[in-house]
Order: sequence, then structure tokens, then C-alpha cells
Amino acid sequence: MSGARHRLTGRLTVALPSGEAFPLFTAQGERRWVPHWEPSFPAPVADDAEPGTVFQTPDRDHGQTTTWIVVDATPGRRIRYARVTPGVSAGTVSVVLEQAGDHSNVTVTYELTALSDDGAAHLRRFADGYPAFLTGWQDAISQALHAETLDNDGQGPTA
Repeated sequence: MSGARHRLTGRLTVALPSGEAFPLFTAQGERRWVPHWEPSFPAPVADDAEPGTVFQTPDRDHGQTTTWIVVDATPGRRIRYARVTPGVSAGTVSVVLEQAGDHSNVTVTYELTALSDDGAAHLRRFADGYPAFLTGWQDAISQALHAETLDNDGQGPTA
């Protein structure tokens, strides 16, 4: 499997201070902005950012389940996950938030190793699309925050 390991890093901006933006990158918090994000927890958790927390998500591309484990976290600053999709890939995902005035600069790094030839092909496609992938994150978060602001203001959508 030539080129079967990828380290991908990119940045995005979130229009919230880092302490408020941090929950957007937890298993439960991603539900606010990721369509069809359905984490399930094999054991109940009080804090889904606590190291050792395990959750699973469906991998729609491969019909598999991805298992995630919180490896370490500093609330408001960073969180790192280990993740395994059997027969596809394994590695880590880290999210680091830096306060920048009233917003956060967020660095997202995926370090993944393919577990098969199919996984290697998938990772090549993922690497090629990584900048657009993170732009999608930024756009989805921005839209979700805008919708929440409208809901909280009681205005609802405008025509």
C-alpha cells in the first residue's frame, strides 16, 4: 500500500471565543452542525470530552462503524481522538483552538493510516479534498450558529 499514511492539517475560523467554540468539536456538539452525525455511546457518559470516552459513528462510505476514543482534551483549547474504521483506516484527529479576539482560529489535523488497498484509495481521495472538507466545516458551523442566533432572538428565518 504505497502512500497509505496521510497527515493532513488545515485551519478554519469560528465566530465564537474558544471556550464557546470547543463544544462544537465534541461528539455531541457536532450534532449542531454535521448533518446525519449520529454518535452512539456504548457506555453512558456525563462529559463526552473526557479522555477515555468511547463513541461510534456509521461510516456511510464503507458500510462500517467507526470507533472513536477521546485520547486527551483541555476544554476550551484542544481535543484529540483516536479512530478506527475496520478494514479502512486508523489514526488520530486533533482539534486545537486559539482565541483571536471574539473568534477562534481552529487547526484540525487528521493523521490516518490505510488498513487496506480500498482504505488507501479512500485516504487519497480524502487528502485531495481536505481543503474543501474543512471549508465545508467552516460553512456548516457558520450556518448553524446563524440559525441558532435567529432562533434565540425569536425572529426565525427571514424571507
